[in-house]
Amino acid sequence: MLDMAGLRADTPGCENHVFLDSAGSSLPPRAVVDATIAHLRREAEIGGYRAANERIDDLYAVKTAIGELINADPAALALSDSASRSWSDFFYSVPLAPGDRILISGAEYGSNAIAALQRSRQTGAVVEAIPSDSSGQLDLDALSAMMDERVKLVSLVHVPTNGGLVNPVAEATRIAHRSGALVLLDACQSAGQLPLDVAALNVDALSATGRKWLRGPRGTGFLYVRPELALSLEPGRLDQHSAEWTAPDDYVLSPDAGRFEFWEYSVAARLGLGAAVRYLLDLGPAAVYAAIAERAEYLRKALSEIPGVDVRDRGIQHAGIVSFTLDGLEPVRVRDRLAAESITVTVSHRSSTLLDMSARELNSVVRASPHCFVSFEDLDRFAGAVRALG
Repeated sequence: MLDMAGLRADTPGCENHVFLDSAGSSLPPRAVVDATIAHLRREAEIGGYRAANERIDDLYAVKTAIGELINADPAALALSDSASRSWSDFFYSVPLAPGDRILISGAEYGSNAIAALQRSRQTGAVVEAIPSDSSGQLDLDALSAMMDERVKLVSLVHVPTNGGLVNPVAEATRIAHRSGALVLLDACQSAGQLPLDVAALNVDALSATGRKWLRGPRGTGFLYVRPELALSLEPGRLDQHSAEWTAPDDYVLSPDAGRFEFWEYSVAARLGLGAAVRYLLDLGPAAVYAAIAERAEYLRKALSEIPGVDVRDRGIQHAGIVSFTLDGLEPVRVRDRLAAESITVTVSHRSSTLLDMSARELNSVVRASPHCFVSFEDLDRFAGAVRALG
């Protein structure tokens, strides 16, 4: 059982404000803010290099905490400035040749699809979309029928940016691996709100951000790479952290996932990420996940009872994102009118999930994403405000 009074006291941003955008950039708890600002102040006192040297053990502990959360060896983790950077760094390191096939999800995120199309143009590989089934989730039978030895990589989106469905990752990964394909999981919208166990999911790589459900600072993210696979890949960009200059005409790559990291980064932000993950671990991830799911289901039910509202979430299992439209009012107008009442939601546009939104003839949806610190009184206030818009 979570201590709601303590959670809300740790989150000053939720006072007199209904915050429903943890799928965008969540409200960090005090521990994250304090860790980040304290290090910036220390840098101002003694300079960035000395300040970083004082925190070497704490910086390593960031990977230890993430490893505990997703059941990964810290050496299999690379820290970065975003989920997109992590995803791209792995994706661009996978060798591709003319005729190779890249499979993307029906709910693929725009940045991932653009990268896949760019590599298609560069290498002659072919990009194909995996159909969705009648529920909206990944069609496992269709995926199985598409697999052959030419499929080099399957891109899976755990939870799409535009709705609450959860894709069957473990099952899809088993299908992909039978044909020898690599599986790259976009966990941007699942890290921090759903259980993630890289051993159980058996994915080859996983990317995530710190700013969403993990409640870390912006400018943080991480990449998991299966250890034996990491040793066989060379990232498209290297520096003197990801590799060592060993001779005038030679270099040696880092012996683990560190080859996907660069030397320069925001130490303050990274310490903030560590504080965010540790905060989640201390609360108890299972309790947090359950609280998010409970609030999302409460919100779906409340919205479904409002005349003119269409809840747009698909799938069999649902996550913490609740998407909807309101008859006669564009989602951007809904967002802006709610913001005027100190209620924060956001809008997911067609270009972010082009395949799915086009298939459903949707240009945009309102996206509400309640974290565990959101009270049921907040949700009732939100539902009442939406009703008043109709």
